[in-house]
Amino acid sequence: MRRDGMLPYEFVEEPSSSEITGHAGLLPYLDLACVLDVLEEADASVGVCGPQGWMDRHHVLSLILLNLAGGESVEDIRILESDAGLCRVFRQSEKYGLSQVQRRSLDSRFRKGRDRTFPSETRIYEYLNEFHNIAEEGKRVEGKAFIPAKNEHLSGLCKINKTLLANVQRHCPQNEATLDIDATLAETKKREALFCYKGYRAYQPITTYWAETSLAVLSEFRDGNVGAGADMLRILKESIAALPEGVDIIRMRMDSAGYQHDVLRFCATGDEGRRDIIEFTVSNDMTAEFRSAVMEVAEQEWRPLYRTERGKQVATGQEWAEVVYVPNVIAFTGKVTPYRYIAIRELVRQGVLPGMDEPAPQLDLPFATITCKGLTYKVKGIVTNRDLDGEELIRWHYERCGKSEEAHAVMKTDLAGGTLPSGKFGANAAWWQIMLLAYNLHAAMRLLALPGGLKNKRLKAMRFALIDVPARVVEHSRQLFVRLGRGHPALEWLTGMRRAIGALAGSAA
Repeated sequence: MRRDGMLPYEFVEEPSSSEITGHAGLLPYLDLACVLDVLEEADASVGVCGPQGWMDRHHVLSLILLNLAGGESVEDIRILESDAGLCRVFRQSEKYGLSQVQRRSLDSRFRKGRDRTFPSETRIYEYLNEFHNIAEEGKRVEGKAFIPAKNEHLSGLCKINKTLLANVQRHCPQNEATLDIDATLAETKKREALFCYKGYRAYQPITTYWAETSLAVLSEFRDGNVGAGADMLRILKESIAALPEGVDIIRMRMDSAGYQHDVLRFCATGDEGRRDIIEFTVSNDMTAEFRSAVMEVAEQEWRPLYRTERGKQVATGQEWAEVVYVPNVIAFTGKVTPYRYIAIRELVRQGVLPGMDEPAPQLDLPFATITCKGLTYKVKGIVTNRDLDGEELIRWHYERCGKSEEAHAVMKTDLAGGTLPSGKFGANAAWWQIMLLAYNLHAAMRLLALPGGLKNKRLKAMRFALIDVPARVVEHSRQLFVRLGRGHPALEWLTGMRRAIGALAGSAA
């Protein structure tokens, strides 16, 4: 112990000329981004960068790594730039997929010479601004829900995700896709952001989550005043179009934002016979007509709802029943689609307070209720075209809540989706889209290369176990070696991941 009471150590700069990295676990993500054609698609589709200076691949890959490393702002790129070991490997990855001529001319793209590995903060801000559609800006006003059209650069950025999905499918084929479509609020202090329904400034992206793979098929960045159900049929069609070849069976789950009869009809009829029928469950609106139909269900028709805990069936306190209900919007068309409506009720255990003897005041509760034989029940409903047993159907529908909501939590807290860099809508949309690429690259790593013991860890836990591992990068006989500390468990994980990714690259050759 020192005399001043501090522990006996000091911080000093490493005098060795060999490169050290604090993020050895990022290196396999560089490998996977190369193998899944992220770099080549960025150059081919985005089109922001010209023949001089930085390439699109530099910006996209830099911001993907920034997200995976835990960075929250453009300024955090300085931390990656100071990581000499990471920079050494990054300069190898940036050449992936380039011709020999392009590789030789890479440094000559910089007229004044290149003294950085990653683009500077200023250059990244300038890059993000290129995704802003100025022509659409005047249409974004308070009190009017509007979704700005993407410019060509932002559309190109979205194509990278489609390519990533197709390459993951090539290496890990999936026949089915259960699409969970959900919106989330990303609160912000930006003055240019509009107020959401909760009364604060926010953006409200909507994301389509592929349950079988944990990949995000599509995510559209939106203003906070744009309702979750806006343009829902278009979002569904674009999500289906983004699915890779080989997916033959599509199912869909949504909350009440999807309770739109053009959406339900599209699914139930297979777009009027132009495609296969899409099975769905959607939380329906709690209209007065639906509540009346629920109240007409005979008491003996209600069945208890159970959940499984440690192999045992445990009562949830909820009951379910089939409901005979045909909304007017369908009945008046003369073409009634045979949807099933299922009601779920749960007894409100709070007794009636003094002075609230009439049932009407009970409707002021923050959820839909019905009153039957003096008892008040919380009630919700599901509409579906599936033939599953009601209890199994409800459980399948509830699976949507856990995973898609967790995905949004990861996007906004574990990644940088919750800290938007600009007052410009298009710049923030590009930031969100690149965050989505980082999210999907990690999901692809989990599917294709991550060891079993790490597959269920959340990304922020992965940083502690794998990503933020220190190592020394050395060169010997023109070969780079990444040396980890003796006995560190990440060594076995990282070598296994590289073997798996190498097998993917070999199969694609």
